[in-house]
Amino acid sequence: MSKPLLQVIVASTRPNRVGAAVGSWIADTARAQGGFDVEVVDLADVDLPLFNEPHHPMTGNYVHDHTKRWSALVSRAQAFVVVTPEYNHSFPASLKNALDYLSREWRYKAVGLVSYGGVSAGLRSVAQLKPVLAALRMVPVTDGVSVPFVAQRLDESGAFRSDEVLDASAKKMLDELVTVGTPLIALQEPAVTSIPAPRA
Repeated sequence: MSKPLLQVIVASTRPNRVGAAVGSWIADTARAQGGFDVEVVDLADVDLPLFNEPHHPMTGNYVHDHTKRWSALVSRAQAFVVVTPEYNHSFPASLKNALDYLSREWRYKAVGLVSYGGVSAGLRSVAQLKPVLAALRMVPVTDGVSVPFVAQRLDESGAFRSDEVLDASAKKMLDELVTVGTPLIALQEPAVTSIPAPRA
């Protein structure tokens, strides 16, 4: 029996970011936990333009190929972990843009949040992100991971160095994703791609 798919979404797209290293660590931790099949979705690779669909995402009536590819990718997942920094007390525009492109593809899917930064560990980005996820009918789990002073946790090769506290936090979050996310699978709808756009 196949496992549900967990996508680890790396939100930061800027050069010299550390998000990819944090995302790789949480993906490896999730694979070791064993509750999900795991893949990393890097928004820098997805490379979406600013939202430019003419129809409301709820219709599923997508015009652009980049949206259709994004919809197909997200539709594969049953749960998510979002890895995000904090930009000016919020989360990156790249993440908001990626979320806004879709609607039903996100609905009733559990999501764990991993933030990173300096002394605040990116916690204000999580506070701003949760209402957006709720508006999309996603289900953020209570347990999350917050990484302070993240630049000090990179080794000479740029890989992320965890510790016992972060590993325990990650395991707790992933266990809760299994507990909360598994029952939600029954509520998830296939992506809608054929509903006509409403008339203006």
